[in-house]
Amino acid sequence: MPTSRAPWAALALALAATYCTPSTERTDGTSAAVDAAVRVDGDYDAAVRVDGDYDAAVRVDGDYADVVSPTDVGVDEDATSGPLEPDAGSIAELDARSVPTLDGSQDPGDAGPSGDSAADAGVSCRTRDTDAPPRAASFPARLAGQDAWIHDERSAAGYFHTYDALTLGPDTRKIHVFLPRSYPAGCQRYPVLYMHDGDAVFFPGPVGKTWDVQRVLEQAYAAQQIREVIVVAVHPLEREREYTHVPWLPGHACCGLPTYTDYLADVLKAFVDGAYRTDSGPQQTIIAGSSHGGLAAFYAATVRGDVFGRAIAMSSSLWVGLDSITVGGPLSTSALMQASAPGLAARPRLYLDWGLIRTGGTHNSLIEARATARGREMAGLLQQSYGYVPGVDLLTVEDPQGEHDEDSWRRRLGPALQFILRP
Repeated sequence: MPTSRAPWAALALALAATYCTPSTERTDGTSAAVDAAVRVDGDYDAAVRVDGDYDAAVRVDGDYADVVSPTDVGVDEDATSGPLEPDAGSIAELDARSVPTLDGSQDPGDAGPSGDSAADAGVSCRTRDTDAPPRAASFPARLAGQDAWIHDERSAAGYFHTYDALTLGPDTRKIHVFLPRSYPAGCQRYPVLYMHDGDAVFFPGPVGKTWDVQRVLEQAYAAQQIREVIVVAVHPLEREREYTHVPWLPGHACCGLPTYTDYLADVLKAFVDGAYRTDSGPQQTIIAGSSHGGLAAFYAATVRGDVFGRAIAMSSSLWVGLDSITVGGPLSTSALMQASAPGLAARPRLYLDWGLIRTGGTHNSLIEARATARGREMAGLLQQSYGYVPGVDLLTVEDPQGEHDEDSWRRRLGPALQFILRP
């Protein structure tokens, strides 16, 4: 593990000991194809077409299968600029029927957060200051020893605790914690989704666009497709440095990803687990991002799989250190895979995707093209060298209408969460 973990280790221990008292801009090409269209229920028999022709889909092994409509996979066509149409490099039926319930049944109408033993037994739980419900107007609060604002933006999915200057050790940054509406009412524990580029997760970011994650969750909860989750949106301090592991472009900051990952895994997570009722195991701790943030999410799940057991990596900059100016060597011998190989043996669950639009600017013609080429290469490598099984611990999506922007990532997030949150 990186030596940079050392300064964070003592702080993490202190946070654990006190429990809940603490002591921008997207910059991110030809390929090997992934070889199966899959359903995440393990049945390799369906693909999705959303061009209005739902007659048949062909499996790569020559069999024919039923086609499902976009609503079956949790995609709101009215809210999209285009459909997801996996081809021979992608997946796609995300079946809400397989979302688990507390009693282990498969009825999506009863789906809810996984509980701890106290919640399951109906036993009272410890009261935290973070249990305070929102009010009509925003108000300041002291939460887990940190200054915060509790604010309600009128989303049916939840409300916010925003820490404008969360200070943990030498690190001070802004984070948003988005809590489900059910949170103040009981003892349930919730999976946690950590998201990079936190300045664009809920609100318009540096380029004026947002993932609008609260809306994605509203739709997924209303359709009973996923369990409720706590979302932690982490603002970057110096994005290029924090989200890259090797030099990648002359004149651009780099190489802080190992240190940043350890901060997330050992310090920020300790704070969140102490302050909130989290389901804290690695299988309930997801990390997500796009572009350089997608690279950072892949890195965290493979290098720190002891903490982050699942990752959503969209339009990922897997090309960093390889293709910055000219196309470089194979991923298999890259610094990324050298760092990730030990963790990949445990096969953390991974969602990877990329878009196929190449017009509109270099973010599509160059950056998304490279994300596509290296994404396809990575999908093949994971299956051939690390034993990944499509639809079980790996899901890949090619989006014909996908661009390198928040609009495309937002459209694909609901289906990604369905896969990544399955038991």
